[in-house]
Amino acid sequence: MEKFLIEGGARLTGEISTSGSKNSALPALAACLLTEDPVILHRIPRVRDIRTMEKLMGYIGAAITETPGGPHTIHAAQIVDPSAPYDLVKTMRASVLVLGPLVARYQRARVSMPGGCAIGARPIDQHLKGLEALGAEIELSEGYVEARAKRLVGGTVTFDLITVTGTENILMAAVLAKGRTLIENAAREPEVEELAR
Repeated sequence: MEKFLIEGGARLTGEISTSGSKNSALPALAACLLTEDPVILHRIPRVRDIRTMEKLMGYIGAAITETPGGPHTIHAAQIVDPSAPYDLVKTMRASVLVLGPLVARYQRARVSMPGGCAIGARPIDQHLKGLEALGAEIELSEGYVEARAKRLVGGTVTFDLITVTGTENILMAAVLAKGRTLIENAAREPEVEELAR
């Protein structure tokens, strides 16, 4: 097992700048798909999952401009392809976060199941149940989730169990749904609150 071995004896002083949270940044990036206007995000951490999400956003049609050491500008003026193929998402479960925004804005989405055909130990059934409650038609085919809705309609989504990414997905989908949406048994982690803000 790898470990850090820190030997003391000298007082630590100074200042460092910290990056933002990866778990907050990933849904914030996905939320940029909800609008055709440019969105500016600050303190995006430079980690592999963020790079993967940026590639996925580019595949979908978003232009991302990064200022070295500064903010990211994400502009999803047009959705080129409302899908998330397996080769882009196989290593990152959070890629399922584009499902809600794409169905809400583009009326359809085709997103690879995390890990391909195998649903695995962390299923997305609560995401799908929530989208169906808002009026989406869901089909599972060859390791992909295909969702369609002419227009999502607000409603009550009751999760059987608390799910952070499920709450985030439904929260984003509800933004463009017609009417009010109530999410019961929602996750309340800091990254969910940050996305809501």
